[in-house]
Amino acid sequence: MKGRCPHCGHDVFYTPEPVHPSIQTQSTIMDNTFVTLSEHEGVTVSFWSCPNCGHTVVFSKINLGKDRPVKARTVWPFAANRHVPSSVPKHIMKDYVESAEVLPISEEASAALSRRCLQTVLKESGGAKKNDLSDQIDEVLPSLPTTLRESVDHIRVIGNFAAHSIKSKASGQIIEVQVGEAEWNLDVLDMLFDFYYVIPAKAKEKRDAANLKLKAAGKPPMK
Repeated sequence: MKGRCPHCGHDVFYTPEPVHPSIQTQSTIMDNTFVTLSEHEGVTVSFWSCPNCGHTVVFSKINLGKDRPVKARTVWPFAANRHVPSSVPKHIMKDYVESAEVLPISEEASAALSRRCLQTVLKESGGAKKNDLSDQIDEVLPSLPTTLRESVDHIRVIGNFAAHSIKSKASGQIIEVQVGEAEWNLDVLDMLFDFYYVIPAKAKEKRDAANLKLKAAGKPPMK
């Protein structure tokens, strides 16, 4: 099975991890998978190992019976291990962390939070003036590097903003999302955090260090 490891963030092919003997039951249908209730109605739980970091990832599928959609989610870890740089403003970090934490439970809720977070970043750091997220993306795109520009614009493609006016406005309402949309929003926010906060903070740190040396040498500081 292929996926992005919630521990290390790498795209990997998971390795089946045998169910521990203490939780094996008569419902075990594979070395790494067991079913509660019945195979046709109940919860299927499977254990996998990431070949990159070696950590365990546990998935579940909830089958509610005939004509009911099967719901799949990550059981462990509860939330993806997404690091937020300390240079990111606290109120932006809060929306991002909440979006990441709720992703395994509801992609729709996660996407609503990440769109709100994106809107805040574009307004406060990108200089966007308009009200709708789609218009704000248009405003900010020319100021972004080519690769980042394409990634930000792809949010509209995955989210199909043309068919979902609520998404284009980022009202925060919980609406259906495309597969991978919520996670892509977080990935793009990671890139924007680097561009708007991390890189400038590192540049300032280096400039301050250089100015200290210049001052010690009796020379004027860098501007």
